[in-house]
Amino acid sequence: MCGRFALTLPNDAIAQLFAAQPANDLPQGPNYNICPTTPVHVVSAGEGIRRLQAMRWGFLPHWYKTETAGPLLINARAETLAEKPAFAEACRKRRCLIPASGFYEWPRASRGRRLPWYIRRCDDAPLAFAGIWQDWRQHSGQNGGQDCGQHDSQATCAIVTTAANQSFLPIHHRMPLMLEPQDWSLWLGESGKGAASLMQPGPEGLHLMHRVAMDVNSSGPADPR
Repeated sequence: MCGRFALTLPNDAIAQLFAAQPANDLPQGPNYNICPTTPVHVVSAGEGIRRLQAMRWGFLPHWYKTETAGPLLINARAETLAEKPAFAEACRKRRCLIPASGFYEWPRASRGRRLPWYIRRCDDAPLAFAGIWQDWRQHSGQNGGQDCGQHDSQATCAIVTTAANQSFLPIHHRMPLMLEPQDWSLWLGESGKGAASLMQPGPEGLHLMHRVAMDVNSSGPADPR
C-alpha cells in the first residue's frame, strides 16, 4: 500500500538521475505530502528515449466515463497485475518508474488510532516505485450510443505493490515495489522481457522508519513535519 509520498529532488536532478528528457509542465517541489489525484513525476520509455513527465496519480481505465466513475486506483497489486482487466495491457506495454524520497504508512496504534510513519532508504538515496500508466479520455457526451465529443487525453498512473517483507510487516502488510537502478531498464521494457521477475518484496533492512506529525493526514501541508 502507498497512499502518500514525498519527493524533494529538483526536477533537473530527477531527470539526470533517470537519464530522462524532462517535460515543461513538471510539478515543482519539494513536496513532502504528495496526495492521490495530483500530478506526480513519472519516467517512461519508448522510441529509444526516456521521458520525465507529469501524470495524474490515480489510474483511469479506458472505460471510465469520468474520473469518478469507479474506484480510485492509486495502487495495483503485483500478484494480479497481469490478470486484472484494468491493468493487464498497461502491465505488458506501459510500465513506468515513479520517483520518491520516501513514503508514509498509517499502522494502527493503541485505542485504534492510526499514526503516520515515514519510510526512507537508510542511505537516503531516492526511491523508484514500479508503476504502470494509461492515457485516458473523458467522454464529453453521447448521442445514440455514439460519442459526440472527447476532451484531450490525460496521462494517469498507479504504483505497483507487493506483499511486505519481514522488516516492513510491523508497519503494513503491503509495500510499494521499489526497484534498484540496475532493474530500471528491465521494468521499462528497454532490456526485453522478464519484468515479472522483479515483482517481489525487496531485500530486508534497506529502509528506516520514524513517526511524523499528524499534519500529514491532511492534504494541505507539503513542508517537512
